[in-house]
Amino acid sequence: MNWHFKAAEVRHILADSQARMLIVDADLLGRISGAVPHGVRVLVATPSEPTRRVFGFPDESPPDGHGAEDWAAFRDAAAGPPPTQQVPGTAMVYTSGTTGLPKGIRREVATAGQLALIAERSRTVLGIEPGMRALVSAPMYHSAPAAYVIQAALNDAHLWIEPKFDAERTLQLVESERISHLYLVPTMYVRLLRLDADARRRYDLRSVKFVASTGSACAPDIKRRMIEWWGPVFHEAYAASELGWISHIDSKESLRRPGSAGRAIEGVQLKVLSEEGGQVPAGTVGLLYARDPAIPDFTYANNDGARRKIEADGLWTLGDMGYLDDEGYLYVVDRQSDMVISGGVNIYPAEIEAVLMTLPGVADCAVFGIPDDEFGEALAAAVQRLAGADIDAAMLRAFLRERLADFKVPRAVTFHDELPREETGKIFKRKLREPYWENRTRRV
Repeated sequence: MNWHFKAAEVRHILADSQARMLIVDADLLGRISGAVPHGVRVLVATPSEPTRRVFGFPDESPPDGHGAEDWAAFRDAAAGPPPTQQVPGTAMVYTSGTTGLPKGIRREVATAGQLALIAERSRTVLGIEPGMRALVSAPMYHSAPAAYVIQAALNDAHLWIEPKFDAERTLQLVESERISHLYLVPTMYVRLLRLDADARRRYDLRSVKFVASTGSACAPDIKRRMIEWWGPVFHEAYAASELGWISHIDSKESLRRPGSAGRAIEGVQLKVLSEEGGQVPAGTVGLLYARDPAIPDFTYANNDGARRKIEADGLWTLGDMGYLDDEGYLYVVDRQSDMVISGGVNIYPAEIEAVLMTLPGVADCAVFGIPDDEFGEALAAAVQRLAGADIDAAMLRAFLRERLADFKVPRAVTFHDELPREETGKIFKRKLREPYWENRTRRV
């Protein structure tokens, strides 16, 4: 579970998943007091000293009064299963809950053939190979970094797990530990690129062979600049907790096809369908449906109806919108729920956000639709400035007008010290939209 969760969020997941045991760090137990359902066994671990230093955790013993047991004592006294015994089961990952409470993905047990395919996918998408020297600083409550760590461990990797991301420390570790493989996300690329020129030149990065990113799409300009700096070592995939890995693109292809998430991985079915369910021509935006035979079928815990709603002809969709070009390269343009229709024109905020992120002084941003009496919807942008940045709405609009059609330039611009975020770190667009749509009979 996300370690940022508060009591109500923890209570929902423990109850919804029917958990029987919770292992928790001592410093986190106090904040979820009263959240643990009756009958759930609680084992308390104490963070390591490096973790305490990085996060600033107090030096304290496991708190009393929670009916908790010591994890280390339980671990050391436990007898493992015989070496030949196979224990069937799978992890149950919870979605971020953008449109409601988080949903648990309860999968069928993978077959031997599916496990072999998953290992093959991990080599293609994540670069997993025996003996790799890998660095992970993305949070492991996300399914992708967790999968990366598991596959690295299964392949006898030398694995460095950082408690949080720091741009210059990442470069230091690459040089000092001769890191060959990393899992990074686009936000980390942006922070790396914002280091001063001296810091960027200071470290030897020649050991890096493969950088994997399977989270949000990377802006083409950001990826190009990283390739110019680190070399053609970057790999991007379109993937999701429910779907697995769907497409893949390497650095050379990314430079030829900026913005693409690559072609479907061998064996994966990928289609673009209209809202009526028909397949659309190449170049036409529609809903993305996919199925990877490596991924076992699933349902959402206690919510099978939601699972059935995402299926069409044996394929699954998460509401992402995109298109395939004539050669089968995928371009993901937005989530269906984020699309803005202004004057009958479909506008995809992700495109505008990707450009805004290249404006000096922008730390993060969100673009979304607000009501407009003439056009139905207009665009608004909420922007989080970097500390000390001196940008205003006029500068922002001028920057966008130089790079995008005028109808893609937001009419309303607000600046924020911090943008509201879900517990996964994603910007909570619904909270930004709500004030504009109050007292309206419709929301789109």
